[in-house]
Amino acid sequence: MQARIRVTAGDSRDRLRPLLSWLRAESELRGQLELTSAAPAPDEMGAVADVLTVALGSGGAAAVLARSLSVWLRQQRSDTTIEITTAGDGARSVKVTAQRVEDAEAVIKSVLDAERER
Repeated sequence: MQARIRVTAGDSRDRLRPLLSWLRAESELRGQLELTSAAPAPDEMGAVADVLTVALGSGGAAAVLARSLSVWLRQQRSDTTIEITTAGDGARSVKVTAQRVEDAEAVIKSVLDAERER
């Protein structure tokens, strides 16, 4: 299963790379993370990395991702929204905003678990 993570509020380009570094600190996620670039807009000179793709195998990687994203969101100093989308037939998506969701970990984990159960 794959999960795609986008920062959709705040300066997304400046927050995606620190998020990648943050997630790479999790041993269960190392080697499973990739920045994906979108095609450049007509007024842009090149592609921009705007999506973080996480390959989640069996085991506890989804729980690690949910916990790590939750902690990362709580540490942001300004409002930050991330969108997590799972790939597959039963693709699901959730947006979580820092300081707006009491238990972000549970929300993120429920989306990741629902896809894995399909």
